[in-house]
Amino acid sequence: MPPIPPPLAHGFTSSTPVPLYWVEYGNPDAPPLLLLHGGPGASHEYLLPQMLELATDHRLVTYDQRGGGRSRHDDDRAPITWQDQVADVERVALELHIASLNLVGYSWGGLLAMLYAIEAAQGRTSTAPSSLALIDPAPISRAHRDAFEREFASRQSGPAVQLLRAELEQSGLKTRDPDAFRQRAFELSVAGYFSDPQRARDLTPFRVTGRVQQSIWNSLGDYDILPALGAVHLPAFVVHGLDDPIPLASSQAAARALGTECVVLQDCGHVPYVEQPDQLFPPLLAFLREPRVSAHSTR
Repeated sequence: MPPIPPPLAHGFTSSTPVPLYWVEYGNPDAPPLLLLHGGPGASHEYLLPQMLELATDHRLVTYDQRGGGRSRHDDDRAPITWQDQVADVERVALELHIASLNLVGYSWGGLLAMLYAIEAAQGRTSTAPSSLALIDPAPISRAHRDAFEREFASRQSGPAVQLLRAELEQSGLKTRDPDAFRQRAFELSVAGYFSDPQRARDLTPFRVTGRVQQSIWNSLGDYDILPALGAVHLPAFVVHGLDDPIPLASSQAAARALGTECVVLQDCGHVPYVEQPDQLFPPLLAFLREPRVSAHSTR
């Protein structure tokens, strides 16, 4: 896997309640994109270098959401809610002059993008998004999230992953090469997200701040955004790996509510930018070039 190149620009926000670390790639004069990473409680780096494909024709801006990556602070011990994260999206967009707010959200970032669009449709933000591109978005309801958690736990406790864990423990790698051991342990911790667990080696390792993640999910409660999503009227693109532990039905329902179709990627789990970039990027980039054009299903 190639190294992550240095950003064209980077820094910390000054308009948010706590400073948030941001980076920018691509041509600064190109149409802007704001990329929202997953988690919650993670950082932007695990989307790289693969998602830099979006910087080919765009000014790509992303940031570590509050409580994760370089945006961790002492204040993180206080609850962080989904409303805090939505407010941060708006402040980042305004401060970094992302005038046409085209949101690209991956996993939790996809759900965050939808929450932002819902708040905007209800007049609770000063800046409305211009388009939404949702890549394997997090579940749109508590019921879908429960199904995801059951499926992921089943995969992680299945015989294939357990055998790989036993092999790692018996390999002696922990004392012989601690860095290699940590890398392999990380790969096994995310194996259930992949159609082919061996592809986990191509994912940039990341850490999640657990208390932040739990705080944000707790703030959503027994949620279901589908009824409110129907009030969002803007160009949208939704894509989902067929073998994602997140139920396909969640993304399909979101796509229908947004007036588009769900692009389904074959032989792909939750990480299409690693597993199936050749299936992901052509339709995604085509949508980003012409957001008015509806996506088409590849089922």
